[in-house]
Amino acid sequence: MRADLRVRWEIPPTGTGLAGRLERFMGPGKSRSESAVEALGLLGCALILAAGLWTSDTARGWSTAQLVVVALTGLDLIGGVLTNATNAAKRWYHRAGPGVRRSRLLFVSAHLVHLAAMGLIVLSGDVAWTLANAALLLGGAVVVEFAPLHLGRPVAMALLMAAVLVNLFWLPVPAALAWFAPLFFLKLLVCHLVPEAPLERRRDG
Repeated sequence: MRADLRVRWEIPPTGTGLAGRLERFMGPGKSRSESAVEALGLLGCALILAAGLWTSDTARGWSTAQLVVVALTGLDLIGGVLTNATNAAKRWYHRAGPGVRRSRLLFVSAHLVHLAAMGLIVLSGDVAWTLANAALLLGGAVVVEFAPLHLGRPVAMALLMAAVLVNLFWLPVPAALAWFAPLFFLKLLVCHLVPEAPLERRRDG
C-alpha cells in the first residue's frame, strides 16, 4: 500500500425511515466531492444525451411514451454508473455480511425492467433483443459474481466488451440508442459487481 493512501471500509451509521433507506441505496458516507462529481457528471452527460436525441431523426418519430422511457432510462444509467463507482457505494454493496451477494444479484436482476421497457416499448416489441440482452446480463452477472476475487475486474471488462460487440453486430438498434448497451452493461457488470478498495488520501495528524 502506498504511504499516501489508505483503504477505508468502515460504514458510517445511517438514519431510519425513507432518508436512511435512500442513503443506504446510494451508499452511506458519501463525501461532498463524490456528490459534486455525481451531480456535475449527471448534468453534463444528460445534456449531451438530450442534445443528441434532439438532433436525431429517429427520436423525432417516437411517441411520448417512448420518449419518457428513453429519458428515464438514460438518466438512470448515467446516474447509476457514477453512483456505483463511488467509494461509498463500493463500501456498502461489497461489505461483509450474509445476504450481500444476493442483494447485488437482485439489484442486477431488477434491471430486466429496463430491458423490457426498451425492447417492448421503445423498440416496438422486439422480444429477441430483450431476451438476448437479458441472457447476456444474467449470465454475465453470475460469472462476474463468482469469479475469483483477483480476476473480477478483467472478467467484468471482457464481458462488458462482449455484450457491447454482440449488440453492435447482432442486436442493432437505431443510432439514437447506441449508448444504451455500453452504459447498461458498464453500470451493472463493472461498476456495481466489481469489488474495489475504497481508497482515499491519508491525512497525517
